[in-house]
Formats: sequence, structure tokens, C-alpha cells
Amino acid sequence: MSAVLDRANGDVVLIVDDVPDNLSVLHDALDESGYTVLVATSGEAALQRAAQALPDIVLLDAMMPGLDGFEVARRLKADPLTANIPIIFMTGLTDTEHLVAALEAGGVDYVTKPIKPKEVLARMTVHLQGARLARQTRNALDAFGYASIAVRASDGRLMWQTPLARDLLAAYYGTSAPATPGPILDWLRRHLREAESNIEPPRLAAEQGARRLSIRLHQQTGDDDWLIVMREVSDAAVIESMSLAFKLTAREAQVLYWVVKGKINRDIADILGASPATVKKHLERIFAKLGVETRTAAAGMAMNRIRRLHPQFEG
Repeated sequence: MSAVLDRANGDVVLIVDDVPDNLSVLHDALDESGYTVLVATSGEAALQRAAQALPDIVLLDAMMPGLDGFEVARRLKADPLTANIPIIFMTGLTDTEHLVAALEAGGVDYVTKPIKPKEVLARMTVHLQGARLARQTRNALDAFGYASIAVRASDGRLMWQTPLARDLLAAYYGTSAPATPGPILDWLRRHLREAESNIEPPRLAAEQGARRLSIRLHQQTGDDDWLIVMREVSDAAVIESMSLAFKLTAREAQVLYWVVKGKINRDIADILGASPATVKKHLERIFAKLGVETRTAAAGMAMNRIRRLHPQFEG
């Protein structure tokens, strides 16, 4: 089975019940309403099917032999791959303690047996809309180059991540979910008090050659969960922007970039494999093109332009 089912034909629903014949009416009602319906008859099968298909919503029987619904929900919520899938419990137990247990395990709602298909469809519509909006928001962030993750501060678990975030964390830190990179977790915990007071803490940066990752704390999404947004800054992209903005040659743009970074001529010469005299000549041409007389003025003008084009850039 492919990792993710084609959503062109509607949302995918996973029904989990050890007696699937009891749910034939619900299955038919969902199918007739345009949903793609999957069924699992045990907790173990449910976890495997959820990881394979990544359904849009799970209808989960609370009481099953072996791995019960409560434990299935906890495991789904603990896995970043499935953590954001809404779970509706189906239970014949109406005691308050069981309903509370369902919600504490990660359920967003519950319906009682005997199942009424119209009620289930109505509840699903509400939760699918919320999940769809959250998914669209995360996808939009990725599309604009902003990767996002949710981290639980208490135990450091990475609760969910966008595809771009997964790639960036692997590239810069060599980690994968559910582990949160140590530097990010340390930074988060160091600034929790500020964040809880709605004060945005200083950004965290990670460098890898000519690439840099800018990391900022966005908002609290739960009692202990925090949304963190990351964006990669490429020196090459910044240099190209300066070249186009100020009509500089590629080498002049490189020199100006390192001036912005606070490097002296000798350091710039070493970085670019040129002589200090050559760097000085490039600077003279840069000053003329920018209409300034000092490197401080040139750096200030360049920094203002860079920050408009690359807001995440840190000089």
C-alpha cells in the first residue's frame, strides 16, 4: 500500500472495531457519503493501517481485546506521523470516567453505541473541517518555505512536523521524529517563561556551510505543546538578491555580503581566494554603484535591502 492514499475521491476514514460486522451500516453510510473507508479489527492492525494510509479521521472502538482503543489512541498521538489525525471514540460505556479516559487518551469526541450513522457523519464533518484547515495551514507554510514543528516541552517529544521540517531537521541536526534536536529543545526550555508571557524569545540559528536555519517560537498550541517555525536562509540567495538589487557583479555582491557580515578586507580576501588589493578595488566599485563613501554606509544600505527581501536574515 502506498504511504498516503489519493485524496481526490474524498477523505479517508479508518474504522477500528474487533467486530466489524456490527458496523456494516456505518461503513455503508460513509461509503455512500463519498468517504474512502478502511477497516481494522484489532489495535495492532489499526496502528499499522494508520501509519500506512494516514487517514483523515479515525473512528475507534474503545473496548477491544488485547490493545484497547485507549492505548491505540495514545500511540497514535505519540507518533508525529499520526498525531494530528482526529480520533472519535465509539463506546457502549457511558460512565463519566470512561468518557474522560477517551478524551485524555487523545480523542476529540465520542459517540455511543448503538451507532447512529447520521450522528457520526455530523460529528465527523466538524472535526474534519478543523483538521483540514490545520493541514492546509501547515502545507501553506511549507509552500512559502516556512517549516513548522510542534514540540512538547516536558518530555521533548516532537509531536508533529511538516515535510519540509522533517528534511531540515535531518539535514541540520541528523535527527528524526519523535526526537527533538537537543539545541532546539534546550532553547525552548530556556525561554519558556518569556513565551508564556507572550514575549517572543530571541531566534535560534543553526549553520551548515553556506546555509543557515533561522528558528523562532511561534505560539503555544496546548498546555505543553509549542509551535516552532523554521526557515532556511541561503547565502547564495542573499548574494544573488544583492547583485540584482544594486546591479553588482557576482564577485562584488560576494564582497558586499561579507562586509555586511562584519568581515575586514583581509578576511574577505581569504574567504574568496583573492588578494586584499583586489577586494579593495571591488569595494571602490561597490561604493560608486551604491552612492556611498564608507563601508559602514554600504553595509547599512545592503542590510536594509536584504531584510526587506529576506526578513529572516540575521547579519
